[in-house]
Amino acid sequence: MHTSLSSLRTPLRLTVMATLLASLSLPTVALAASDIVISQVYGGGGNSGAVYTNDFIEVFNRGASPVNVNNWSVQYASAAGSSWSVTALPAIDLQPGQYLLVQQAKGAGGTAALPTPDASGSVAMSGTAGKVLLSNSKTAQTGVNPTGASVVDLVGFGTANGFEGNVAPAPSNTLSIARANGGCGDTDDNSSDFATGSVTPRNTASPLNVCGGPVVHQIITSCPASLALAVGNGGSAVLRASDVDGIVNAASLGSPAVAGINLANFSAAGVAGESAMVSLLVAAGVPVGNYPVIVNFSNDQQQSTSCKIDVAVQGLAAISHTIPQIQGSGAASPYANSVQTTEGVVTLKVGTGFFIQDAAGDGDPSTSDGIFVYTGATATTVQPGELVRVTGTVFEYTPSGAKNSYTELKDVTAILTQSAGHSIVPANVTMPNDKLAAVEGMLVRFTQPLTVSQNAYLGARGELSLSAGRREVPTNRYPAGSNEAQALIAANASNLIVLDDGIFVTPPTIPYIGQDGTVRSGDTVSDLTGVVDFGAIGGGGAAYKLQPTQAPQFSRDNPRTGSPELPSGNVKVASANVLNFFTTFTNGSNVFGQTGQGCTLGTSTTKSNCRGADNLAEFVRQRDKIVAELQAIDADVVGLMEIQNNGETAVTYLVEQLNAAIGGVTYAVVPKPAATGTDAIRVAMIYKPAKLGLVGGALSDANAINNRPPMAQTFRAANGEKFSLVVNHLKSKGSCPSSGLDADQNDSQSCWNATRVQQAQRLVGSFVPQVAAAAGDADVLVIGDLNSYGAEDPIQVITGAGFVNELERFVRPSGVPYSYVFGGQSGYLDHALASASLSPQVAGVAEWHVNADEPEVIDYNIDSAKPQDLYNALPYRASDHDPVVVSLDLQPAFRDITAGVAQASSGLTFNRVTQKYTGTFAFTNTGTTAISGPFQVLFGGLPAAVSLANATGSHAGAAYVSVNAASLAPGATASFAVSFTNPSKVTIHYSASIFAGNF
Repeated sequence: MHTSLSSLRTPLRLTVMATLLASLSLPTVALAASDIVISQVYGGGGNSGAVYTNDFIEVFNRGASPVNVNNWSVQYASAAGSSWSVTALPAIDLQPGQYLLVQQAKGAGGTAALPTPDASGSVAMSGTAGKVLLSNSKTAQTGVNPTGASVVDLVGFGTANGFEGNVAPAPSNTLSIARANGGCGDTDDNSSDFATGSVTPRNTASPLNVCGGPVVHQIITSCPASLALAVGNGGSAVLRASDVDGIVNAASLGSPAVAGINLANFSAAGVAGESAMVSLLVAAGVPVGNYPVIVNFSNDQQQSTSCKIDVAVQGLAAISHTIPQIQGSGAASPYANSVQTTEGVVTLKVGTGFFIQDAAGDGDPSTSDGIFVYTGATATTVQPGELVRVTGTVFEYTPSGAKNSYTELKDVTAILTQSAGHSIVPANVTMPNDKLAAVEGMLVRFTQPLTVSQNAYLGARGELSLSAGRREVPTNRYPAGSNEAQALIAANASNLIVLDDGIFVTPPTIPYIGQDGTVRSGDTVSDLTGVVDFGAIGGGGAAYKLQPTQAPQFSRDNPRTGSPELPSGNVKVASANVLNFFTTFTNGSNVFGQTGQGCTLGTSTTKSNCRGADNLAEFVRQRDKIVAELQAIDADVVGLMEIQNNGETAVTYLVEQLNAAIGGVTYAVVPKPAATGTDAIRVAMIYKPAKLGLVGGALSDANAINNRPPMAQTFRAANGEKFSLVVNHLKSKGSCPSSGLDADQNDSQSCWNATRVQQAQRLVGSFVPQVAAAAGDADVLVIGDLNSYGAEDPIQVITGAGFVNELERFVRPSGVPYSYVFGGQSGYLDHALASASLSPQVAGVAEWHVNADEPEVIDYNIDSAKPQDLYNALPYRASDHDPVVVSLDLQPAFRDITAGVAQASSGLTFNRVTQKYTGTFAFTNTGTTAISGPFQVLFGGLPAAVSLANATGSHAGAAYVSVNAASLAPGATASFAVSFTNPSKVTIHYSASIFAGNF
């Protein structure tokens, strides 16, 4: 939930925050409102997969009077550029509601020419990020964000550094950015005024859209540009038309009649906005030829429009080779780079083409019966179930980063439909599977449930990585380079299929989202059916994909849970990575309303060093998720990673907000140590003063090997027992050097491992002994993001020094311990490692899978590239790491158990040889539960002349004997020999006390 600042803050800060929160919806006005505006921008023209061959800029008159644009210009600069290219506008009076189309550079891609442009330039615009301005002058502007009387309108998009208010979203090769309400909307905030959508260039001949006047919607048609059919077979295409405010109620042929080409099965729209449908039928007897067919649609408002379909009836080329023959049994087609004609049933259409499969197949499991037909942006009328004959070039497509290629047909010259109503029976396959190449392009069904192993690219690419069970990082379980690790690497490689959505661009809506607006890693999908594809995947590289032909049905087999319930102890500790919690934002403002601020990295302080929220609105969303997570964990002390290194400012603000959410002053900041490092982020601690007391000040290790110094603090629990907590954030695995020991050694530990090993050695060899000595107590708990999986070298350094890996101890017996999902594999980078003396006092450990299993697209970021905003203030996806929670049952080093045991001693016998009195002593557990050892038996009250000859040592002035039994079960007895010296031969008597633990 959203919370106000704590009452502990100053009134000035409260006032500033309230003002900022109240004004979040108000744009920053950069230019005065104008009648003439930029209404649409498209920079993807001519790119691969583009809709149009040219870039363009569209201008619009949103005013009530004509405006002469003689001497005006549109100008373009790159996203970060300050040099502006000028294209002059024509000397015309732009009428109210009239558009003006400025054509720009042409590329090699694209399929459609623009409508007749009103002005032309040669500027090659970026398809995703740039700046466009409208000027009442032809003089080129200067600077990255021009202003002044000559700048009439400015639109910055993508990652541009010049814009009005806030930057507009990024267009693409298939999407433009267009001003709201057909160009009428103008709030002087690019992010509010512009949205991505279908590319719809308009020129001065387009229908007027007078702002403020009655809106007249036109009939919109949906017709294929062409219909190619095989002679003697016939075929059909479905045509549609709709009108937002009218009912399309008629369709007719507007072209000269052709025998055998007719309209049939017309269905009028039921209500305004619905589509009318009609079938264009081409009879089998229509001879070879090209037939341009015009179809007219009309509505109940006396409006009409038409669409043109080029019908081509062609003779069938002979089949040169079947699909299995083209595929072959090798890694590449034996007919690569040759033109072939083949035939198959259409199994699926996707964004860039369609799949066909040989209905009979060749019976050879090593050759695929299916193949992909790449058509790019060229629309086709083929539909699943149709038998088509295709002529094209056999091509081995190798996506960037792929180790193998994928056979397809491209540069297609003929696609002829022969008949419809065919079906293909899917082939049954299972995972793991290292022979998916043999079914590429084929319709398949996975016979076992598959597990979601990654969802990071669900929003950006519509992808989910699937596998048979969760895939574990090999070095999470086995040492790097071991035979077991190598075997798991190989097993993981064959245990991946990426479920795609058939679109290949950012999906318009997030697919596969289910209950609670999420689909979690660990969820499963059964009876998955679709066509096997191969291509680039999110995060780089390539993989086999499944393009579904039936809607996948997911099961929430990994449900969201509340915070972990652990065996009770007397101290709860948590480790939480808060994913760049910065109170200074990347736009240079901060949470206190100041502007022109920066973050410090080394000796540099700039806003570019900031890593968290981009602005106050994002920060509020981030803050609320993190507060919800920490409040739910309710730990007595929390070690934090990735919090801004700005003194105590960020951590103090977080504590204030956490206390405000709780409704009382519950948490406090552990004062920072002398050194917090030179990175932009640091580690920190917060704690509950009512539960724990600070013993001494915080310590840190400023040795040069630590880019983020570890922080240690000793605490005293309510029962007087002490322990020390050490919070760490070792060197990350990213930004790899190209050579040296810190380069990626290809042993699954990624890069910077040598540095992390040195950091671990420094930690246990120098810093922890310093901490334990200062505390006067050997109980030390090491937590934090160590950027090392469970069996990697740095962790082995720490456990080799006597620390116990508590996640392996408590979590591994019931499943894979993990706190992070990367590359479709799960493992834990976040650790709980206890010293040998503390480990017996660890009652339980758990990871709370509140973050790693959740899709990135539901996080706090306000991102125009997100298809939907599924944000809520619940703790899920507060970070990318799961928190680790530890229950400590801190006990004294020893405790008196005399009352819980029965004592027995034998009579003493004098040995004349040794001159000693000997016997036995025994004690029996009279309780109902086992008592943990070891045990110490203290012999008090011995006469002054008598001594215990076989004493282990002395405690509180009395001799004792150690009994090194691990435990004493109910009813069990422990016994040992005793030997006394008694030179004065006095009567021997004593009072025995039994203790569990060590003196």
